[in-house]
Amino acid sequence: MDLRQALTRVALDGFCVVEGAIPAADVAAVRESVERATAAHGREETRDQGIGHVPGFMRYDQSLAPYVADPRLMALIEGLLGPEVRVSFVTATINYPGNPRGSWHADWPFNQKNAGRIPAPYPDAVMHLTTLWMLSPFTEANGGTLLVPGSHRQPTNPTADMGVLPDAAYPTEINATGAAGSVLVLDSRIWHATAANQTDQPRASVVVRYAPWWLNTRVLMPGSAERARLTASGRTENDQPPLPVEVYDNLPEMTKPLFAHWIED
Repeated sequence: MDLRQALTRVALDGFCVVEGAIPAADVAAVRESVERATAAHGREETRDQGIGHVPGFMRYDQSLAPYVADPRLMALIEGLLGPEVRVSFVTATINYPGNPRGSWHADWPFNQKNAGRIPAPYPDAVMHLTTLWMLSPFTEANGGTLLVPGSHRQPTNPTADMGVLPDAAYPTEINATGAAGSVLVLDSRIWHATAANQTDQPRASVVVRYAPWWLNTRVLMPGSAERARLTASGRTENDQPPLPVEVYDNLPEMTKPLFAHWIED
């Protein structure tokens, strides 16, 4: 799929798959590193749900850092968001065998349960992108992410009261599938959900979200004034701890601009 085709797929369907973003010879080493770091740093509350979940993952493991600024991927990201993009979110996500199906939602800042949401109805514009780096093959059997193609064009999503049952199957849902080393690129507005892993092997991925330069991401920063102000209403919010200076200093040079705004003071 060339750049023009990828841009068209995201515009029409809300997603596309970029193949070979991690070279085949490197995938196993990245996956093993991510699995070790997730075992060491995963949050207890999600382990009970069969999910390994590590927000701020780049703090703990930098095995994906050489790839997140891949020129082929960045051409697509900048084609959708414009120049001077930055990373807003990095989280390891491992679906262990037997994990249950999740609820339909759209990602920050379109999730209507978040404190830092864009209130619905939101405009029909690409304002944030979610990528899932497939460190295992994504299949229907092992819980390739559930998507509703075209749902990104809706002015809201099932995290709001819109008459769609968030935990029920949707008539046009599909599983995202792809080879290990591929990247699933989503308009963050698209309705998606965790799928059940029905195999005996974990399905590993890392979620990296990209934001345009003008989108205020400070509500995601633990301890920030914006976070305190917006969560005072009682709504919860994702959290993305900043990178330690020494981690940032050791990132590949082409990756540093994506994280230069998210370094510990």
